[in-house]
Amino acid sequence: MEVDGRDFLNTPPVKTVRFGGNVAEILAKHKQGDSGDYELLKHQLADPEIKDAQIINWLQEFRSCVTQLTKEHEQLIYTILRLPWIGRSQAVVEEYMTFLSNLVSAQTVYLCTCLKMVVSYFTPKRVMICEGGVNISDSDDEDENLPRNFDQCHQALQLINRYVPSTSRFLMPILQNNFPFIQKSSRTLECYVHNLLRISIYMPSIRCDVLELIIGKMLKLDVSVSRLDIEEAEENAVPQKAEGLTEEGLFDMDEDVSADAPMRTHLMAHPVAERLDSLMEVLLAYIKDICYVNDCLCVETTKELYRDLLSVFDKVILTTHASCHVQYTLFYLCSFRLALAEAFLDHLWKILQSPSRPAVLRQAAAGYMGSLLARAKFVPVLTVRACLDLLVSWIHGYIESQDSSGKQACCDIGLHGPFYTACQAVFYTLIFRHKAMLEGNMKKGLEYLQSLNLERIVMCQLNPLKVCLPTVTSMFAAITRKYQVVFCYTIIERNNRHALPVVRSSAGGDGVTTNTNPLDSFFPFDPYLLQRGSIFWLFTLGNRPNLDTLTYSTINDNNTF
Repeated sequence: MEVDGRDFLNTPPVKTVRFGGNVAEILAKHKQGDSGDYELLKHQLADPEIKDAQIINWLQEFRSCVTQLTKEHEQLIYTILRLPWIGRSQAVVEEYMTFLSNLVSAQTVYLCTCLKMVVSYFTPKRVMICEGGVNISDSDDEDENLPRNFDQCHQALQLINRYVPSTSRFLMPILQNNFPFIQKSSRTLECYVHNLLRISIYMPSIRCDVLELIIGKMLKLDVSVSRLDIEEAEENAVPQKAEGLTEEGLFDMDEDVSADAPMRTHLMAHPVAERLDSLMEVLLAYIKDICYVNDCLCVETTKELYRDLLSVFDKVILTTHASCHVQYTLFYLCSFRLALAEAFLDHLWKILQSPSRPAVLRQAAAGYMGSLLARAKFVPVLTVRACLDLLVSWIHGYIESQDSSGKQACCDIGLHGPFYTACQAVFYTLIFRHKAMLEGNMKKGLEYLQSLNLERIVMCQLNPLKVCLPTVTSMFAAITRKYQVVFCYTIIERNNRHALPVVRSSAGGDGVTTNTNPLDSFFPFDPYLLQRGSIFWLFTLGNRPNLDTLTYSTINDNNTF
């Protein structure tokens, strides 16, 4: 039977029926001890099939008595906050945001609860999928409404922040506690990081904390997979004959990669590398979009971001051992303006020469300094020479202090770690940049190299050639021999007849001879192995990144959001 075109018997009625009276009456009865209608109200609010009209009516009534919704109604508020408002009609969304603003204004005790509710929508919702007869919970990666849903979340946060100016202070711990486990899917991590970066735009006071949180999580991914693991996974996924690859692959120079080579856009074979790749793409694009407006660099904005990233670098990147990719965030930013690169080099130099800093951080700073000078072709020769002058002067001063101490200097990495890393920084930089120093005027270039007095460094009792990595030592020896700057082979041959230097045990006691060289993780800006970030790696081979290639906005529009 049909009535007005509707199958009356087979179509359920539209839910507009309410039980228990209005909210004001229900709250009054509950206060007097009659909780029947109160429990019924919570049950109706929790109905998964609740309609838009019902939600709007309830919220309007709750707004009229928001001052009565004190802490004793905590469970009722939790039920309201679980209402499925995201993705509903615009009328529901607007009514819900109005309710939120009224609630946090009148009852600030619920501020954190409201913030947690909004943040819970920062990742795709969980859905149950059946694989092989087994139900598995996974993220709904195909939800086409994610851009709209995320927009609504950020509208809600901005509204709350407008009514409660201290929102950012309470929000940061919530963002940290709700960060997805790093083993979650790339999509889930990508969405969450995207939303955190969006928050940093309209809540700039917590941008540094947001960046520290994101980069800290990315570092956990970065150190959990080595360069070798990534390379092996890629080789196994796409078998190919590697031609001309030797141990000196560490020293791939400009001619090894063509500027016109096609970009690699396929997914990473290693699952951890794939997650890190997606996050690096989002973060690097964010950096570019913050610093550039219509392809023009905003100097003051860039400086502010540099200060925030430098703070994060000191706190979490410099102190992390053997990270391979995350440090490229600061490298990329420094490529925008020479003054930034010079400021970063000066910062590293101050850490290296500071005796009050822990030796391990001084060594790490030397590693970053040498690697940046060697790899960053946006750093001109004049800056490279200025930094080499500082390093070499400090090295000679260190040698003099050892010679004048009256004690027999010994080759001990534990005692002289900053010295050896500074020497390796000099050798590594010369390997990469000697051609640029010599081209144009060979005579003046050779005079400069002679002025560094490298012979004294390699011949000193501390014997840096014995400690530096064999690959660095052999390349440095070959280059200095070619230009007759210093002859290293006699020392190298003598060193080869002895074991590696003593490394003192951190637990104390006698030193033990070991085959572990702590300088082996010296090269933080070695080639960038991730696929989607490869466009950002090109500038370290002499090519500045193409500002039209990828932006934070195009990521949102095309691939992710």
